[in-house]
Amino acid sequence: MKIILTHEVPGLGSAGEVVEVKDGYARNYLVPRGYAIRWTKGGQKDVDAIRRARKIHQIQTLEAANEVKGKLEGVQVKLAVRSGEAGRLFGSVTQADVVEAIKAAGGPAVDKRAVAISSPIKTVGTHKVSVKLHSDVQANLDIAVVAA
Repeated sequence: MKIILTHEVPGLGSAGEVVEVKDGYARNYLVPRGYAIRWTKGGQKDVDAIRRARKIHQIQTLEAANEVKGKLEGVQVKLAVRSGEAGRLFGSVTQADVVEAIKAAGGPAVDKRAVAISSPIKTVGTHKVSVKLHSDVQANLDIAVVAA
């Protein structure tokens, strides 16, 4: 089945690409979760719209991505959250929380879909977070999670 990806899917492709996948994978996983839409002859308009939106959010050049990486890695990010006894959080820290903390610390604007948290942040302390700025550039940040 031919589908148009609306989000980046690891191992399959990025947003705006037309790919061929097995019918069950598309019907049961990609389409219901909003990662893809069915390909049609008129779907080229959708592909063009997705690519335009992606270009707006994506950093265009490698030099610009390296510049943003330098700014990000130079920022001390502190995130105040509610916690209970022994430093356990009520819930966990999300990508949106990290983006807001970066913005509050004076860092550059980052898309929340570019933030990757390797394991759920559920305790107070320092945690590693990576931000994919370009296909070849990834910034690594230390997020200080403190009790509010």
